[in-house]
Amino acid sequence: MKRGAVIGIAAAAVLVILLLSTIIWTIAAYNGLVDKDESVDEKWAQVENQYQRKVDLIPSLISTVEGYQEFEEGTLTNITRLRTQWMEAGSVEDQVEASSELDAALRSIILVYESYPYLQSIEAVRDLIVELEGTENRISVERMRYNEAVRYYNAKIRKFPTVMIANMFGFDERSYYESDAAPNAPG
Repeated sequence: MKRGAVIGIAAAAVLVILLLSTIIWTIAAYNGLVDKDESVDEKWAQVENQYQRKVDLIPSLISTVEGYQEFEEGTLTNITRLRTQWMEAGSVEDQVEASSELDAALRSIILVYESYPYLQSIEAVRDLIVELEGTENRISVERMRYNEAVRYYNAKIRKFPTVMIANMFGFDERSYYESDAAPNAPG
């Protein structure tokens, strides 16, 4: 073979290798982004599970405390309304907003409970408050895990060269779960 033909074949081979490498890298980068995106969704589902647990406790809490005059009827009605609002929320943002309001209303019940020692002696009220506080701790852990997954995902879609794939396939930045009630919410 002539030297020109060998150079042509070598150049074509290099181009084919570069093209295949680019295709393989694109597939790997895309799949990595899908994995990170799914991880964020999975972590949000765990936050929702814990909130559902909390929301499921509310009817028991309301029926247990509504006979005590220390608990304002307006507060109990508001908590019921916010529970329904959370359950009917159409988006993550709506759920976060409803949960923040619900958390504030529940804090007022806990403050009343802590202000009246004889309420603390009622076993049913005490058990529900303890279960609510335990659920709140679970929510805090899941919220932290969700925010961590969002951080990894957002960093991944902003780094070069993955940012090109993210832009090409519509991977958008995700929002952190920031709550007024969350002492560990990112600032």
